[in-house]
Amino acid sequence: MIVRAIAAEVASVDRIVSRDAHSYFAILFDDNNRKPVARLHFDGKQKFVTLFDATKAATRHDIARIEDIFQLRDPIKAVVQSYL
Repeated sequence: MIVRAIAAEVASVDRIVSRDAHSYFAILFDDNNRKPVARLHFDGKQKFVTLFDATKAATRHDIARIEDIFQLRDPIKAVVQSYL
């Protein structure tokens, strides 16, 4: 919900969809797996968020707490903006 709230600053919240996958939790734009916004990896020892840019290059961001996702506000908004 944190990622959806941040993305809603740029696009309609209805266009930001989440899906549970086997090894991560996906946040997608327009419910399209070819338009990933973020992947949340919380199963292992280290929690991390994978964010995508306009070229769909992935960047890993280690986090200690769920609230640390708020620090990734600018890259999340940038990827959503690139899909508009």
